[in-house]
Amino acid sequence: MDIIWILGHILALGIGISLGLLGGGGSILAVPILMYVMGLPPKEAIAASLFIVGTVSLLGLIPHAKAGNVSLKLALTFAPAAMVGAYAGARLAELPAITETIQVVAFGIVMLLASILMIRKGQRKAQPVEPTLSPPKSPSLGKMLIIPLEGLLVGIITGFVGVGGGFAIIPALVLLGGTPMKEAIGTSLLIIAFKSATAFLGYMDQVSLDWGLMISFTLAASVGTYAGAILSHRLDASHLQKAFGYFVLAVSIFVLIQR
Repeated sequence: MDIIWILGHILALGIGISLGLLGGGGSILAVPILMYVMGLPPKEAIAASLFIVGTVSLLGLIPHAKAGNVSLKLALTFAPAAMVGAYAGARLAELPAITETIQVVAFGIVMLLASILMIRKGQRKAQPVEPTLSPPKSPSLGKMLIIPLEGLLVGIITGFVGVGGGFAIIPALVLLGGTPMKEAIGTSLLIIAFKSATAFLGYMDQVSLDWGLMISFTLAASVGTYAGAILSHRLDASHLQKAFGYFVLAVSIFVLIQR
């Protein structure tokens, strides 16, 4: 057991914590860790990330579901189109014209955009809390139609570059679905699990997988996810968005410079 293996699995804890606490960000961390720390080629890193993040999201969903912070109705509105898009994105990566460099640069650009969204959200002042007796606003028919379209787009991104898309799913659930933040975080984990699974299936015949590494990373990240889910009940995740956004920004610049 060498220092690189230990370091990689310590970082895997961070993947889980970000998923459990913020409802996303896991794959944004997983792909660079698998590539630059564990030494996997880009396509293998993306496929492994999909397995790890999808499995860990499903496990991290349990405490959120127990707390009643999962909307099955919204998940079923968003997930089917996202799953179709995720599989299509994975098959798109198989085209001869799509090189590893193209995938890594696309991943870096998505990271860059995600970091900007996180930083901007972190800079916004917290909105006044609505009285608990007020019923949540129901999304309009127009918004309910837009949700699957965004799901399709986020799914394609997931399949092509291995990003779970929690940074895009959560705002969609909050703004379009009228979902409270804590419920959006829990629901996003279910959606990420669904579309990561279909994207992973799209990669299975394209790459050779290190199942031992994937399972050990999944176990380490699962511990982190459970810790993150517990912390989400004690911390305001929105306060951590800005700091995490700057970290993702730094990693995205590193990824783009490397290519």
